[in-house]
Amino acid sequence: MSYLLKPLENCKLKLNNRLVMPPMATSKSEQDGKVSKDILDYYDEKSMGGYISLIIIEHSFITSKGKASERQLSVADDSMVEELTKLASIIHKNGSKAVMQMNHAGSAASKSVTGLDPVGPSSIANPCTSNVPKELTKEEIKDIILEFKDAARRVKEAGFDGVEIHSAHGYLLNQFFSPLTNKRTDEYGGDLFGRIKIHLDIIKVVRDVVGDDFPILLRLGATDNMEGGITIEDSRIAAVAFEKAGVDLLDISGGFCRYSLPGNTSQGYFSPLSQAIKEVVSIPVLLTGGITEVSAAEKLLSSGKADLIGVARAIYKDSKWAKEAIKSLK
Repeated sequence: MSYLLKPLENCKLKLNNRLVMPPMATSKSEQDGKVSKDILDYYDEKSMGGYISLIIIEHSFITSKGKASERQLSVADDSMVEELTKLASIIHKNGSKAVMQMNHAGSAASKSVTGLDPVGPSSIANPCTSNVPKELTKEEIKDIILEFKDAARRVKEAGFDGVEIHSAHGYLLNQFFSPLTNKRTDEYGGDLFGRIKIHLDIIKVVRDVVGDDFPILLRLGATDNMEGGITIEDSRIAAVAFEKAGVDLLDISGGFCRYSLPGNTSQGYFSPLSQAIKEVVSIPVLLTGGITEVSAAEKLLSSGKADLIGVARAIYKDSKWAKEAIKSLK
């Protein structure tokens, strides 16, 4: 049997195959972050037929202070839940499962979008944006942890199948994890376990609010691909800690290198990272990165590089990609 067609059963998130549409920002929401008709139509089209087992909704801000861009989706207050319920329902009606990704942009936020000065773990320029943030106080960190908790509650109330914590692509949790941008000397900085303390605190409060049976995913920027940044050795240690803390699935991507590896255009270019993490955890690992062909997806799964395959740009460009891919394997 095809590897891509195998159900995922050893996880709280039961899936009918291994094909995932990972989060991709669309800038299709209303100006205030509410679900728009454009967003509903977009996810309706992508999930049609249920060929994609899991759709992870684009990163959604947990507070307007952490908004990354104009027309970004919001999960920042209770008034969003009603419309988000429609989004989950459309995807379910088509036969796919839906997970919502929660994010705080930190120093990747722009004052032109939020109206506020950006914040971060330390007052150090973000390598992606060059923004120099205001260093967060411990009280402000605690507020952000609670904002993740409240966002996760809304995701569950809206009927989604799980929630994903975003710690990749140069956003706030990536900024805490990376030694490039976290120079704190309190318990939220220092060694690796200090730098992931905010992650562990968030995982704990999210688990408390969603209960034991609700899947928690974490998108991990497993390398910054920069001198002095996050290494795969760091990420293997962090992955073990995240599993122990209650994460049910790890979604592997880039850190400050974002969603690409300069000079590497092979299909599944993050596969050395996903394989290295898969070796140290028992939870499923999702791999994305330049995968456009079914044969490449099959090979990455069969060779143990990952448990799930995320196909982003190919599905973004062609809504029938998943249908053709699945039909070709039957």
